[in-house]
Amino acid sequence: MSHCLGRWTGIGHTLALCLLVGCQSVVLPAPGNLSFASSAAVEMTTYPLSGDTRPVLDPGILRQGSTYYVFSTDVAASATGGVLTIRCSQDEANWTPCGSVFHHIPEWVRTKVPDVVGLWAPDISYFGGQYHLYYAGSSAGSQRSVIGLATNATLDPGDPAYKWIDRGEVIESSPGDDFNAIDPNILVDVDGSVRITYGSYWSGIKQMQIDPQTGKLLANSSRVNLATRPGVPNNPIEGASLVRHGNYYYLFVSVDYCCNADNVTDNYKEAVGRSTSPQGPFVDTSGTPMMKGGGTVILEAQGKWNAPGGGTAYVDAASGESTIVFHALNMTEGGEQYLWVKQLAWQNDWPVPESLDQSRR
Repeated sequence: MSHCLGRWTGIGHTLALCLLVGCQSVVLPAPGNLSFASSAAVEMTTYPLSGDTRPVLDPGILRQGSTYYVFSTDVAASATGGVLTIRCSQDEANWTPCGSVFHHIPEWVRTKVPDVVGLWAPDISYFGGQYHLYYAGSSAGSQRSVIGLATNATLDPGDPAYKWIDRGEVIESSPGDDFNAIDPNILVDVDGSVRITYGSYWSGIKQMQIDPQTGKLLANSSRVNLATRPGVPNNPIEGASLVRHGNYYYLFVSVDYCCNADNVTDNYKEAVGRSTSPQGPFVDTSGTPMMKGGGTVILEAQGKWNAPGGGTAYVDAASGESTIVFHALNMTEGGEQYLWVKQLAWQNDWPVPESLDQSRR
């Protein structure tokens, strides 16, 4: 499997099929019970961003003040010298380097996951008076995985109070479990409750409740199953993000495969379902439950851009702006991984990715 990892050291949301079953014979799955939005082939012919936008995998986004911050999976080719790269923008279109969360992988992660080579799928949120950065450490092809937490008083590296403090383990999985502890995502609900959604492959997407005071699991929190793909080989679903808009909660997921040895065979997609409860059940536009393989595809390959996914939906509580950040592979550059940002319009209470509207900046 080492040749699967030759393109980068971090996989994050993109726990590829080659890491599960080897790369010698990749058989792409049937779509299962997915549905496809009429707008799934959203315009991706012209790249809208500039600056430091590659290589990027599994981006997460948050705004503080007038600045947007994107955090992403460790990619060997980025050569930043740090762990969990940060990028900044005033308009979501022009991006500059903004440092990294850690200088080195925390020792507790190395102890738990001796084969770890990078941290994956960071998710940034704000609650309890602090910024919370959840991240994953894992080893290729196993469930030996952990989700950790770092906090900071500010995201502004120029602020004297700026300092990332690692808070240690939140969730752990081991070989033989029915889930994989990667791809964390936080929902801070209108009532102040905090939920962490996570999971990759195996039996799918899970959720537990977080103590807003500690950022760790709430005592006696029970695990909820949100989405899976029964009947589809290897259950290729991961990279969930959960947001509330209007009267619904929306569960965004990445489905099918990214990061095969031959990236021409990658067929990653971004899909969504909704529910009136943050715990589900989530259904797609055709009414198919996501626990039965449902999900409406809203982003798929187009032209030279392949395998859009690893996405994080973000609804700005202050401005009301809805955004999705994701990565896609530029096939004219050997599959280079680029950051993408799309605004989300809401049509009949369903999200539709659209080009950035600079007039709203």
